[in-house]
Amino acid sequence: MLYQFLYPLHGDFALLNVFQYITFRAAYAALTALAVSFMLGPWLIEKLQRHQIGQKIRKEGPKSHQAKAGTPTMGGALILAAITVSTLLWARLDNVYVWMALLTTLCFGAIGFVDDYLKISKGTSRGLSGRRKIAAQAVIALVLGICLIKVAGGHFETRISIPFLKSVLIDLGWFYVPFVVLVVVGASNAVNLTDGLDGLAIGPTLVAGAFYTVVVYLAGNVNFSRYLQIVYVEGAGELTVFCAALLGAGMGFLWYNAYPASVFMGDMGSLALGAALGVVAIISKHEVLLVLVGGIFVIETVSVMIQVVAYRISGKRVLKMAPLHHHFELLGWPEPKIIVRFWIIAIILALLSFSTLKLR
Repeated sequence: MLYQFLYPLHGDFALLNVFQYITFRAAYAALTALAVSFMLGPWLIEKLQRHQIGQKIRKEGPKSHQAKAGTPTMGGALILAAITVSTLLWARLDNVYVWMALLTTLCFGAIGFVDDYLKISKGTSRGLSGRRKIAAQAVIALVLGICLIKVAGGHFETRISIPFLKSVLIDLGWFYVPFVVLVVVGASNAVNLTDGLDGLAIGPTLVAGAFYTVVVYLAGNVNFSRYLQIVYVEGAGELTVFCAALLGAGMGFLWYNAYPASVFMGDMGSLALGAALGVVAIISKHEVLLVLVGGIFVIETVSVMIQVVAYRISGKRVLKMAPLHHHFELLGWPEPKIIVRFWIIAIILALLSFSTLKLR
């Protein structure tokens, strides 16, 4: 919005010329989202407490979590508000990719809102059924996939790249649409499964978000993409502003979500953040790399799958409890230690992911 209003005046006011630079607007998008989080955070937490919108704890979960019962949830509203305000202020609103990323994020946040609302209204830890939740997510991701192929200028690349093998590009054609559904829905639910400890999900999300902030800038720059031999996506660079807004919103939320948490993001936040990462990974043409940079989310999801399959086959559990972070809790690890160690692993995976941009 500010770009459309102020940049045309740069001929009269030279200082306004800075609005043409994505890096400038991205930096201020992060700061704006952070400021919005700080301004709205205390007010939102107080409102959630007043209306008794608190977390419901499953009886079968770790006993230490019972003390968290009643902690305000649906803090994802704070994240979404910060991302939306900041993106609308600092991004170019004539960029179709920005709208795709923002609207998809908000739609997944709406699904999370319904899920959280049902849990609160029923007074249980169960909201939307798994099938309904996945179906709603799949429809949104399906629309996104079709829009990418049909709306985004009709020239969106349907080939996927393989890390370390830059000469290998697999063209999926129209099968790229179900692939988009798989990536976005998978990423959304993976982040949701990881959101089980104070600050556990938002930390790796910030790390992955920082990685994709750099990647979308490189992919949207013809010179950098040619030098690094990665797929050039015209217009993708503007998503740098969206990613920066996500980083600012995430840091602002972590201020209140750090152990011991004053507020939880709920499904409203976790589903939205996962979808945002999935969309950015797709548009930047680094979809497969999300498995590595978001390795913490993958590990958590796989731990649940292994637990379920092992129990159905043998009647025995591989882990003390799934997802994996609960297993470590029951081993006696303090919650802060689990959180920080998972963050460290996330940073290591991000560094490995950066190496794939150059190695081939």
